[in-house]
Amino acid sequence: MSLDKIGIAKRIAQELKDRWYVNLGIGIPTLVANYIPENINVEFQSENGILGMGPFPEEKNVDADLINAGKQTISALPGAVFFDSAMSFAMIRGQHVQLTVLGAMEVSEKGDIANWKIPGKMVKGMGGAMDLVASADNIIVAMMHTNKKGESKLLKECSLPLTGVNCVKKVITNLAVLDVLPDGGFQLVERAPDVSVDQIKKATSGKLIIPNREIPEMKL
Repeated sequence: MSLDKIGIAKRIAQELKDRWYVNLGIGIPTLVANYIPENINVEFQSENGILGMGPFPEEKNVDADLINAGKQTISALPGAVFFDSAMSFAMIRGQHVQLTVLGAMEVSEKGDIANWKIPGKMVKGMGGAMDLVASADNIIVAMMHTNKKGESKLLKECSLPLTGVNCVKKVITNLAVLDVLPDGGFQLVERAPDVSVDQIKKATSGKLIIPNREIPEMKL
């Protein structure tokens, strides 16, 4: 049984470490803030100028002026601070963020990411993703393993315009957890509950490396 978006977010939340500063991209990554493990303190940063984002608010507590980079209403934890974009991107470019979680349309076996444009469709621009992938040392991609046509999104080479090159370290999908190896290739680390290795093979177009051991199921 493959994971839904919440399941992906829960698994990514297990990658968080105490006292990390973390940037969450638009889409599935924003859900991660709802599932912080107990006994750790994590500060979520948004490039529109917030440090200390909390989980999505209940309807009665919604403040329309308090939003993340994806224009979703959010909550702010005690001690949260607000600042301009210049300060926000100084944090990002200065490598003061320990983890960046991004959505993607495609990821290549070399760690390239395409997540900002589909040719022929109007977009407002690349946004903060270019700075994030150029500056971050630790990038996890959260996405579905295949597109709506059932075609793999984990490829030998990306077909869509690139956002960044050789930057993705880990991919967590509805089917699997995969490390992107320095020499290229997706190394299978974990599989979703009741998802077989063969299913993951069939859904992965890029080079898939399967260790010579039992592949454990994700624990959510």
